[in-house]
Amino acid sequence: MKKTEKAIIVENLTSTIGAYSHIYLTDTTGLNAGATSDLRRLCFQKDVKLMVVKNTLFQKAMEQSERNMEGLEEALKGTSAVMFSNTGNLPAKLIKEFRKKGTVPAFKGAFVEESVYIGESQLEALVSIKSKEELLGDVIGLLQSPMKNVVSALQSGGTTIHGILKTLEERN
Repeated sequence: MKKTEKAIIVENLTSTIGAYSHIYLTDTTGLNAGATSDLRRLCFQKDVKLMVVKNTLFQKAMEQSERNMEGLEEALKGTSAVMFSNTGNLPAKLIKEFRKKGTVPAFKGAFVEESVYIGESQLEALVSIKSKEELLGDVIGLLQSPMKNVVSALQSGGTTIHGILKTLEERN
């Protein structure tokens, strides 16, 4: 591969890193063509971009990006496939779901929510991480709950007061 081709690939990888908030490194060694197609199809359905990259080119792209992914380069050994996503826990769930058929893809590392996770043992933690949207939904639910209680108490109290007044009016 010529130096100009490598530069173009690094530039494209750098722009892809900038376009997605979360990056997962996996090892897909051992997948046959059919299983690889199934994985790519599943990634496409879940809006996860899957790319097989050369470790040195991806490392150069990480260095050129504006993100601090220090430590993730430890996972760049052997064959690497990169999953890009804008939802933090989605690729982890996808890996776990796909593994029901076998042990591949192997989880190598990830850059999620501005933190680096290295090693197979971190996959469960990443599956349970809530996405930004899920956290916002939880906060909104917590904020709405007391408001709903107050509104329902006022509405039920209004009905009770209205009932008492109506009964008093009918007596007179």
